[in-house]
Amino acid sequence: MPYSQNYDVLIIGSGGAGLSLALKLADHSMRIAVLSKFALTAGSTYYAQGGISAVFGADDSIESHIEDTLDAGAGLCDPEIVRLTVTHGKSSIDWLREQGVIFTEEQTASGEIKLHLNKEGGHSHRRIVHTADATGKAVSLSLIERAQEHANIDLFEHHNVVELITDSKEGDKRILGAYVLDSKKQEVRTITARVVVLATGGASKAYLYSTNPQSSTGDGIALAWRAGCRVSNMEFMQFHPTCLYHPHAHSFLISEAVRGEGGKLILPDGSSFMQHFDPREELAPRDIVARAIDHEMKKRGIDCVYLDISHKPEQFIREHFPTIYQQCLEFDIDITKQPIPVVPAAHYTCGGVLTDSYARTDIANLYAIGEVACTGLHGANRMASNSLLECLVFAERASEDILQKLSGISPPPPIPDWDESQVGDSDEEVVVSHNWEELRRFMWDYVGIVRTDKRLSRAMNRVELLKKEIAEYYGNFRVTSDLLELRNLVIVAELIIRCAQQRKESRGLHYTLDYPETDNSKPAQNTVLTP
Repeated sequence: MPYSQNYDVLIIGSGGAGLSLALKLADHSMRIAVLSKFALTAGSTYYAQGGISAVFGADDSIESHIEDTLDAGAGLCDPEIVRLTVTHGKSSIDWLREQGVIFTEEQTASGEIKLHLNKEGGHSHRRIVHTADATGKAVSLSLIERAQEHANIDLFEHHNVVELITDSKEGDKRILGAYVLDSKKQEVRTITARVVVLATGGASKAYLYSTNPQSSTGDGIALAWRAGCRVSNMEFMQFHPTCLYHPHAHSFLISEAVRGEGGKLILPDGSSFMQHFDPREELAPRDIVARAIDHEMKKRGIDCVYLDISHKPEQFIREHFPTIYQQCLEFDIDITKQPIPVVPAAHYTCGGVLTDSYARTDIANLYAIGEVACTGLHGANRMASNSLLECLVFAERASEDILQKLSGISPPPPIPDWDESQVGDSDEEVVVSHNWEELRRFMWDYVGIVRTDKRLSRAMNRVELLKKEIAEYYGNFRVTSDLLELRNLVIVAELIIRCAQQRKESRGLHYTLDYPETDNSKPAQNTVLTP
């Protein structure tokens, strides 16, 4: 039987953003529910290798971090949001250390112990705080442990949101809660809350090749869109330049820190090529490096390029990149002696649900934090390791606003249970798997690293057909987690294509052969779609 539960705050997503917010609110005598679509460790935070950007170096500065971020964002960052985020870097790291996260340290010549800082693409200084090459895992496990210990936080694994519940009062729409599929029991339950927060991550699984875990299906973006929120800048999908290329490797990222520590991109004959594309070579922003690799692969008809760090001492490599070293060894690649085969893969969603500086969306009491949100920080391209920082800063901003407003938000009224009386069990699950595969393949082929108007038009035609098939299927059969992901992903694909069709220039991550130059004849504009 369906059943309901009532909370003060419902947080959808258990990554760095969602758990940080839960912990920041939990000491204030409120009931908090955190939903995880799969296991608590299944999100992107857990798999993040590189680290968190923050100014700690004596030769570094807030102004330099701001300048680097604005440069990477190709004219579309919100300068006030960039400054807000960057200035909270040190305090965010300090808060994580209070939660038990242990970061890699080093001893200086004078005997002082301090944080070891990596350097990554787009950064002019070393400012990446990290835990070896598994920073996300360290952050995720520490936050999960703290949340599990807290009496005011209820954690629900294998709970996938079917739909947000809203109503309109005096013309203003407000959030009431969500219908949620308990995929273990195959029951849809009703969870009401005075505040709902989307922390569902990105949408890179819209593409055939991705560095992301299976959970990155754009659920929060689609949920917010159907509920009536605007989305922005969905054309800016970041492709990480270096995903391990191996027939048995699934979505394994080779951290940008490898290039930061001197790794060179080379062709099969051993020659380097990045010097032909950007004076920063391997440390150019990700869009430039990804396009360079894509260009060389297509020009030469090769399946991959190679990333070589083997010229560094073996002990250095094993100490700095233990996770990458061990993972590659499983595929008979010894990175201390041989180069790593790599290809670009969809990595990060720079656009998302449009929010303000307190993470508020267009719907009252509905917030969005982390990769699901478009805050103005990233603009047309995310700079490496700014993402976990964004999660922490906007979790803090949302918590400030929620704490100030919560006492004035009335509890939701009774909500009807989810009605499954008119649907049955599916006998054609192959429809879901087939549509999923078709969607991801044409998005990769037509809406990938390099685009054209014709490719985008072809992709949109296929999206329209898939939407009809999926809507018919959704209307006739009981929901499953796979069906919910597919329904969300086709909406996200449409939003990516629509935004890309509106941008008649190449800027940041959006590169089109029909408009290969950046249009500097007028101020740069964000792409905004309204339901």
